[in-house]
Amino acid sequence: MKKTELPPLVLSQSPRIHASAFVAPSADIIGDVVLHESASVWFSAVLRGDIHSISVGARSNIQDGVVVHVENDRGVIIGESVTVGHRAVLHGCTIESGVLIGMGAIILNGAVIQSGAVIGAGAVIKENTTVGPNELWVGVPGRYAKTIQGAYDTHLEWAEKYVQLAQHYTPPGFVDN
Repeated sequence: MKKTELPPLVLSQSPRIHASAFVAPSADIIGDVVLHESASVWFSAVLRGDIHSISVGARSNIQDGVVVHVENDRGVIIGESVTVGHRAVLHGCTIESGVLIGMGAIILNGAVIQSGAVIGAGAVIKENTTVGPNELWVGVPGRYAKTIQGAYDTHLEWAEKYVQLAQHYTPPGFVDN
């Protein structure tokens, strides 16, 4: 199938949202989307799994204004304890666990961001690029800047902050599936 052809839609599938996950009232989650334990999707974010699937790992946070979309032949996989900064765009890519995606960054089709990596604010990671573990990439187009030691643990702390913050927005016992 050519990229310009429309594949079968998966809109008949409803998002699957873990009871402990938080979805802000103005966020849009459409189609084949899975939010795992303690994941959070913040205000005005859009996760559109209309032609392929999106998976958001446990304790990951998708901040305000983020857009996550898929390609005909590839979905989006976001690992555990990932922070996706405000207004970032993730399209048909894989984000492994413990990654920090800076505000306004764009990750394009087929890119793989490996564990512990940091994508700087406003960076554009081109199609089919692999960012190695604990690497910092910056710029347009994105390029390797340096390797960061101990980054993974710091990213876990950021992710945990958003798990705690989400609990303040969700009334005890509230489940919206």
